[in-house]
Amino acid sequence: MRMLIGDYLIRRLAEAGISHLFGVPGDFNLSFLEQVEAAPSVSFVGNCNELNAAYAADGYARTAGLCGLVTTLGVGDLGAISGIAGAYAERVPFVHITGIPPLHAVESRALLHHTLADGGYGNIGRCMAEYTVAQARLTPANAVEEIDRVLQACWRERRPVHLQLPSDITHLSIEVPDAPLVLEDSQGDAEQVALAAEHIATRLAAARHPVMILDADVDRFGTASLVADLAERGVIACVATAPAKAVLDETAPYYLGGYVGAASRPDIRELVSQSDCVIGLGLRFTEINTGFFTQKIRPEAFINILAHEVSLAGRSIPAAPMAAVLKALLAKLSPSTRTLPARPATGAASAPGQGDDALTHAALWPRVAAFLREGDVIIGEAGTSNTALLGTAFPQKTRYIAQPIWGAIGYTLPALFGSYMGSPERRHILFIGDGSFQLTVQELSSILRHGQKPIIFLLNNKGYTIERLILGERSRYNDIANWRYAALPHAFDREDKALSLVVERVSELEDALKQAEQADKAVFIELILPEMDAPEALKRFGIAVADYDYGPTGPRNASTQTHAQKG
Repeated sequence: MRMLIGDYLIRRLAEAGISHLFGVPGDFNLSFLEQVEAAPSVSFVGNCNELNAAYAADGYARTAGLCGLVTTLGVGDLGAISGIAGAYAERVPFVHITGIPPLHAVESRALLHHTLADGGYGNIGRCMAEYTVAQARLTPANAVEEIDRVLQACWRERRPVHLQLPSDITHLSIEVPDAPLVLEDSQGDAEQVALAAEHIATRLAAARHPVMILDADVDRFGTASLVADLAERGVIACVATAPAKAVLDETAPYYLGGYVGAASRPDIRELVSQSDCVIGLGLRFTEINTGFFTQKIRPEAFINILAHEVSLAGRSIPAAPMAAVLKALLAKLSPSTRTLPARPATGAASAPGQGDDALTHAALWPRVAAFLREGDVIIGEAGTSNTALLGTAFPQKTRYIAQPIWGAIGYTLPALFGSYMGSPERRHILFIGDGSFQLTVQELSSILRHGQKPIIFLLNNKGYTIERLILGERSRYNDIANWRYAALPHAFDREDKALSLVVERVSELEDALKQAEQADKAVFIELILPEMDAPEALKRFGIAVADYDYGPTGPRNASTQTHAQKG
């Protein structure tokens, strides 16, 4: 069987479940994009720039599965690289395809545009190798083997991969296999899986107060339902790190809340520190997950079920993948007679503020919690929004998108675009700060161009409040231009596809939420908030960051020093 190389790549992408490619056209990828244009199985989605395209691919992959990113050599690749690195850090898989100059130019070291004009063509590949799990420069001789190898690695590791496609080979014909590409998770070694499951089952049987700590890999490797079954059968309490927010049903009796080391709720902090069996699920001890490394877990009690292996009190059991181990463990585990820890009572107290009161965070977030509904995709920008949402209980079947590990501000607006593209049947709600919005604002035009209907809350507190809480409360470097944000949907679109509102008072917020519920178009709500107002958790976070980053003799905000002393 013979196919054109570009058509074969498209076929393999489709067989891997990829139906959307985000990106920006450039002369070195146009020959491939012509083939995409003609293909019924894959669609190209243009973005305003390559960074936004990478963020959109990330958002899509979190809710809809594998997708692709298309750029052109040099300027396009480096424009996208922060988004690719973020996906690597957060373990989000997509396929990066970059059009490069023709093979004859590469081999003759021709001095072309989009290069450093030094004849070198390996620099971009070396950059991308740092932030992808597999890479290849395609040629007619290696295309079949390398395309399959790289796609398999993308799926196996749930991280980005990088393919360089020379512009002069897309329309060359090669021999290709008839068999379709099948992406399968490794089942590991049966004996190692059984050994790990036996050890964990024995530990659980003897444990009085076991607890599972979830991290992002539970979502990325599709094991949330297995974890829920294990929690129910074994009567095991569950807590989640920030990257695993809403991976489990937060209304379930076994789910206790979020875990952030010493900054956790007191009952959760005590449960983890005193537990005789702590099971991590892909757990990474980052400063975000541990409250700046303040976790207290007894080493002899700790088991970490990782993507491809299990760590038992420091002893590694290789070839024991998470899904296979959880399935084997469920088969061994007998129902338990333990009782779950009691959760603190949560009263239905009315939200602060009313009528003409100025809008504050204290008034905002309880009303937001009441506005959320089952099945929503909720997206929280780094800083104020993410901090508040991490402390908000979500309804069933909610999906939460944030980037707590990489933490690139501006990520969420393009991620919203990508997620909506992949799952348009779900209501999407974005909470983003004014400073973050200014980094990637162009993608608002893509959202409107494609007729998407998200609800966007723009938190306008006149600058980088999270940075002000760390340092520079009154410093000019934390100031930004105060745009007319609510006017931007009309500037970016000529067809009046969005309802724009400005909210300064509590009554206006309540009215805006009602309008958002009823609107059959995109909704953009600018929330005017006090400059230094923030959720209490964010204020504490700012102090912790300053302590960690600058040391005991470093600079501090006078107001936060006072706050810390009182706390």
